[in-house]
Amino acid sequence: MSGTVFGDNCPLVVSPRQLFDLPPKSDVAVIDASWHMPNSPRKAREEFLKKRIPNAQFLDLDEAASPHELGLKHMMPTGQVFAKACQSLGISPKSHVVLYDTHGVFSSPRALFMFRALGHDRSSILNGGLPHWEANGCTVETGEPKPVEPIEYPPPFLDQEVIRSYEQIISNANRDPSTEPIAELVLDARPKGRYLGTDPEPRPGLPSGHIPHSLSLPFTAFLDTNTYKPTPTSEEVTYTTLRSPHKIIESLRSALGDERLKEVMEGKRGVVTSCGSGMTAGVLWLGLKLLGVENVALYDESWTGYAARESSPIVKAN
Repeated sequence: MSGTVFGDNCPLVVSPRQLFDLPPKSDVAVIDASWHMPNSPRKAREEFLKKRIPNAQFLDLDEAASPHELGLKHMMPTGQVFAKACQSLGISPKSHVVLYDTHGVFSSPRALFMFRALGHDRSSILNGGLPHWEANGCTVETGEPKPVEPIEYPPPFLDQEVIRSYEQIISNANRDPSTEPIAELVLDARPKGRYLGTDPEPRPGLPSGHIPHSLSLPFTAFLDTNTYKPTPTSEEVTYTTLRSPHKIIESLRSALGDERLKEVMEGKRGVVTSCGSGMTAGVLWLGLKLLGVENVALYDESWTGYAARESSPIVKAN
């Protein structure tokens, strides 16, 4: 069977029950796309070997990436790099790829953005990731994963319309959204303190603050926090899931105001999501896509690339 019961209309998000109920012979590729902040002691690949969804493979977002002049990690891959990664993971162009992470919802949306931007629309994230899978009583496996047979995957083309470069961001920062309809709204997914410049960045030597005219919308505004106990005597595990569309749109309203929200929802104003390194910008991208927003792009370098350049204008106030 090519793909799954969803065919070419794979949803952006699936639940643990939907994944569990897929027919056994479905062409589904379950992928652990976990990633951790550079100041975190956690090791995604090691955790994958200790516990994962059965038959899952591991995707290293820092490896399936393009090199960058500033040494930035997990930049969008070329079609050739993406195809090679898919081949090694046993993914065919017809596979329904279900991406998850161990936070709940954190890095999987960025991975989904990558798949969709490179034309693999048969892709979804697992809402709540591995913790939500376990909380629903689903089984896990450990050890080395079963080897997969490499599958031919023709190199696709990257949709450049959904990516913003540094030069495009600088040009846009010179436009005032209040007077220029052509100006895109840049939504900053970092915590508010880093946006304001009052809290430090997790990357040493990088100043905090924000891009001129950008708006603060921490990625957590699109998420709910959940807990569960693996066993009656164990400690609680905390994880995130996507909020309902109603709650997402209210968070968006709080950041944009009614007039700009209306412009965005009607496709009259473009939106660009940004964060620290292009990872959690994917959460905002996903939330917007779930609301049906079409005109949304992602700033691949995000703050790490922007602030690393001494010529970049940085605002340190609200």
